Amino acid sequence: MQDEKLHVVMIPWLAFGHMIPFLELSKCLAKRGHRVSFISTPRNIERLPPIPPNLTHLIDLVSLTPHPINGLPEQAQATTDIPLSQNHLLGKLLDGLEDPIRIFLKDQVPSPDWIIYDLFTHWAPRIAHSFGLPCASFSVLSAATRCFVGPPSVLLARAEQPSNMSPEQFMVAPPWITFPSKVAFRYHEAVHHIKLFSQGPSELSLGYRFGTSIRDCTLLVTRTSMDFEPDALRLLSDLCQKPVLPVGFLSPSPQLSSHEENNIWEEIQWLNSQKHASAIYVAFGSEFRLSQDQVTELAMGLELSQLPFLWAYRGDTALLPTGFQDRAKDRGIVRMGWARAAPQPKFLAHESVGAFLTHAGWGSTIEGLSFGKPLVMLPMMADQGLITRLMEERKVGVEVCRNEMDGFFTRDAVAKALRLVMVEEEGNCIRANAREMQSTFGNEGRDDQFIDEFVQYLIKHRPEEKTPKE
Repeated sequence: MQDEKLHVVMIPWLAFGHMIPFLELSKCLAKRGHRVSFISTPRNIERLPPIPPNLTHLIDLVSLTPHPINGLPEQAQATTDIPLSQNHLLGKLLDGLEDPIRIFLKDQVPSPDWIIYDLFTHWAPRIAHSFGLPCASFSVLSAATRCFVGPPSVLLARAEQPSNMSPEQFMVAPPWITFPSKVAFRYHEAVHHIKLFSQGPSELSLGYRFGTSIRDCTLLVTRTSMDFEPDALRLLSDLCQKPVLPVGFLSPSPQLSSHEENNIWEEIQWLNSQKHASAIYVAFGSEFRLSQDQVTELAMGLELSQLPFLWAYRGDTALLPTGFQDRAKDRGIVRMGWARAAPQPKFLAHESVGAFLTHAGWGSTIEGLSFGKPLVMLPMMADQGLITRLMEERKVGVEVCRNEMDGFFTRDAVAKALRLVMVEEEGNCIRANAREMQSTFGNEGRDDQFIDEFVQYLIKHRPEEKTPKE
């Protein structure tokens, strides 16, 4: 039995920053001959990047339809479709997949060996246990971030008594961190963190979702590397009292289809015309929507920097400063209209891109460092502030200075950070460190080793018998 191929079920959160790494992990399993059932809602399945033709027979994209949610438009099935304030409705939509997934699993022949699910999916272990299956909680966060928020007992206690949380608690490394670390929130980030973990998707707080997901899993899986976060990975296993396996960085390939290449022909031609490492790539992910003030200061900061730039902009053109695009047309491109997200790895891989102005989401950070690009970081939500501190500790980027209390930043601060990383002598070490980090984040051979170890664990711990208990 140990030589048989696996059948693994994947259940990601309804955000492309989660679905894409789940899909990359699915492809890694399929390349080794294992079957994957990747589950999401119809519109999300439609918007996923294409599966390589040689893997389509092993990756089943399963489209399941939950019941409609009051207040949530029918076509809103991912975080990119709604403002952040409506994420609680998306949590309800996710929870509506529990019964359809149960029905799906009953009909599977051969039945699955493992269920791999997101931290948001607190009910997945319940399903796994009812079918006699082991389950893995796959965190697409860094190990340092996971350690910072604490063990399941802390998450669940905070979920039960959110009034006990204060911003000051989250502005220093927590007492369970056993190694030197400056990874912590700023005041304005801590306020947002408390709100996020108090309310959360659905009536359930994120603290409850995350705490339950980790407490009830068989295995913790993380999108990181033992080469980058050895201390955090060891601590995470101790905190959660679970085996923890890194699966590498799962960075998407910069290779595109001919159709996708045609869609970005203009941008690639523009990059081809720029000097080596002279341009800034600017993107802020698929979830956060910049405010009017943020768009204005960011745009004017790009203009003040006097550096070439390619900005993958998801906002309303009316928010851009009057005349900005005309003034910048000889030096930069503001690109709008990508349905899901820009083909970011393709741009970051280009030799003309010298730095990445980013929100410091973990996926974007991975992609930037996979190509050795130094980071100019402007964190906006969730764990992005923690990742920013982590990357500053490693001296591979700088944070745009901002007001500690409300997070406001100025155009001058944007321009100063950009020029420091791109052209000033003070940024030499940052540029060198980022180039060196490419050997860790862009090391496909090492990532393959982590995947092989992960697969061996899944095979060794697959169930001997899979008899539904229902």
